[in-house]
Amino acid sequence: MEESKRLLGSRIKELRKTRGLSQEKIAEIVGVDPKHISRIEVGKSSPSLDTLEKIANALGMELKDFFEFAHHLKSPDNIIKDINRLIKGISEEKLGQILKIVRAIVR
Repeated sequence: MEESKRLLGSRIKELRKTRGLSQEKIAEIVGVDPKHISRIEVGKSSPSLDTLEKIANALGMELKDFFEFAHHLKSPDNIIKDINRLIKGISEEKLGQILKIVRAIVR
């Protein structure tokens, strides 16, 4: 679920920026606090369906457009971010094991 919220937020941010709109402007149009838009875009908050529809209207999009984020999943930068999130805080022993596996794969 967390990954879905992050991807949705990232997609909303991407579409908002392509249209040259600020978080403040979207928030004004939608009728929410700009901080709420920020929390949605970073995946810390899930928008209600009503809010999501209003954001879609403000961006001139359809709801389905928010869920077209397959390109985010395949981006090398996003893959590296996911790997970093997964290995954060694990033991030195497990990091060594991961390194061995990665070396075996890239050879």
